[in-house]
Amino acid sequence: MRPRPTIEVDLGLSNLALDLIGQATLLLDYAGEVEGGGRDADALAFHRNAEQFANCLLAEQPNGDFARTVVRHLFFATYASALYEALAASPDARLAEIAAKAVKELRYHADFAADWAERLGDGTEESRARMAEALDWHWRFVNDLFHDDRDWAACAARGLVPLRQSLRYGFERDVSAILERAGLALPRKVWPIVGGRSGQHSEHLSVLLATMQVLPRAHPEAVW
Repeated sequence: MRPRPTIEVDLGLSNLALDLIGQATLLLDYAGEVEGGGRDADALAFHRNAEQFANCLLAEQPNGDFARTVVRHLFFATYASALYEALAASPDARLAEIAAKAVKELRYHADFAADWAERLGDGTEESRARMAEALDWHWRFVNDLFHDDRDWAACAARGLVPLRQSLRYGFERDVSAILERAGLALPRKVWPIVGGRSGQHSEHLSVLLATMQVLPRAHPEAVW
């Protein structure tokens, strides 16, 4: 039988997305409170331009080939699980509370992606080739995933968050183990693409934001 996504997998991916939206909403609401400027999650999500976002480049890569979706989830969920596990021990009680809830969801996300990585890598010649291509495609963004920008490093110096670089060894260990079971390997060294943490994004983020923000910007007083 050829390994391939089904309607149940499509629904599963939608549920993963809803989990991530929920986590983002909690964090943005908290960021708005800390900022003290009267902005909430909606204001921060819908009324900022692309260069004002400091997300990792990996997260803004578009959907398309299923193998690329699986590898993107595998990389992000493996990284985020470790990050939120560390944040759950933060002396910032609100941040720790949000992270403790999120880490349970992210562990499931990582397991979901790992299961499909193994099924595709150990599947047909075509599925294995597409997984290898997806690994090469997304591996360029891994350095950006672990980049500690000045603001993050300042928070790490205060003990509020871990340095992202401190999580990289465990990330590569865990991903390598999954890929070994799938008959795949980490890509060879590629030229890294960085800049997402400092507001330098790919063209994909502007397209995503245009779709996401068109209604709130057209009707700024609307409530939903």
